Amino acid sequence: MYSKIQLCNKIRKLYPDIGQCCIDVDAEHNKVSNYWVVFLKKGEQLIKHFLPTEDADSCMDGKQCVGLGLEIAQFRD
Repeated sequence: MYSKIQLCNKIRKLYPDIGQCCIDVDAEHNKVSNYWVVFLKKGEQLIKHFLPTEDADSCMDGKQCVGLGLEIAQFRD
């Protein structure tokens, strides 16, 4: 299992425009339901994206997370 820091770093690597768009990213793992909650914040806007562990595993393997990418796109100017 990877840490939230590792997941956030991988998300930043897969979606480099996160830093360019001033989007903060954080995550926490829900062990009971076995999913990650990824928090995307820009200014006062906050999106909670529920990322199944299987999708997070794909992200960690270097594959883009389509659902997460759609959430990130909401913050682009």
